[in-house]
Amino acid sequence: MFFEILTLFPSMFDGVFSDSIIRRAIDKSAVSIRIDNIRSYSGDTKHKTVDDYPYGGEPGMLLKTGPVTDAIKASRLRLAGRNPRVVYLTPQGRRLDHGLVMELLREEALVLLCGRYKGIDQRVIDKYVDLEISIGDYVLSGGEIPAMVLVDALTRLIPGVLGDRASAENDSFFNGLLAPPHYTRPEIFEDMQVPPVLLSGHHEHIRKWQKEMAEKRTRDLRPDLWERYQEEKDQDSHDRDGRTGG
Repeated sequence: MFFEILTLFPSMFDGVFSDSIIRRAIDKSAVSIRIDNIRSYSGDTKHKTVDDYPYGGEPGMLLKTGPVTDAIKASRLRLAGRNPRVVYLTPQGRRLDHGLVMELLREEALVLLCGRYKGIDQRVIDKYVDLEISIGDYVLSGGEIPAMVLVDALTRLIPGVLGDRASAENDSFFNGLLAPPHYTRPEIFEDMQVPPVLLSGHHEHIRKWQKEMAEKRTRDLRPDLWERYQEEKDQDSHDRDGRTGG
């Protein structure tokens, strides 16, 4: 998968993309990440100005149309033939969840536009942006951290990136449930013991316990997810009955 990240602060990505799973994915050529500085397209060789006052007298500043559109066009040109999708990270966007991650995983290339200040001119969004994404109902200083979140969420699900594909499939949200509790050595920690079933070696019993714990945790901690899970399970059951004539 190819990522082009358009930002005013390229150095923010140095530490995040130079370690751990993303670094491993880059080394394996599973992903390619290019960071492009929007200021490079300012046309202002002295001050590199990229922002201006919004019409209407609102306080704050907006990213100017010229630098942003030129940066997007340059990314599209570099990714020509890969049909890149332009994603704008903004609080107004579609909420990022596992379903959206799986949807984007089908893309070959993404251009991630990181907003700053009060955002960007709406005309740029209307003409050049394919999808707006938010990581939550709160406001950050810019789109850089959401871009990191999106890259990480996608990268870890690319085949071959994680050492064990089953590890990703046991994560929260993969099957609509939160993950069950996990335990490691020592077997007894401050008078608390690892659940005996996990020490039994009986894989079927372990899988059953993990499913029960995942359901209980989801029901207790995320009733919204539990309701959706129940609805989807009921729908799957109804579809199977319809196919079998039951």
